[in-house]
Amino acid sequence: MSLLEGISAALIGLGLFFFIAGTVGLLRLPDPLSRLHALTKADNLGLSLVVLGLLPHTGGLLPGAKLVLVWLLVLAAGATAAHLVAKRTLRGDGEDAR
Repeated sequence: MSLLEGISAALIGLGLFFFIAGTVGLLRLPDPLSRLHALTKADNLGLSLVVLGLLPHTGGLLPGAKLVLVWLLVLAAGATAAHLVAKRTLRGDGEDAR
């Protein structure tokens, strides 16, 4: 295993750790806004680390650009979904409203 492969494996493993930590936060935290915060922060960092770990293995500029584009689209979709969930929670018309 070369140094680049070791660094890539470490980045991907660290990214998976953050995905797991976000899932644990989603399941364990008490209110919807705390759950949302934990999940979006951990998932954004986890996805970033996984993409960084995969980039050296893409084999060219175009596949790497596609990977970065997918990463940016997922970040935009996650931010939009988090905003909509938070807005509905603050309005109090969701299932978790108290």
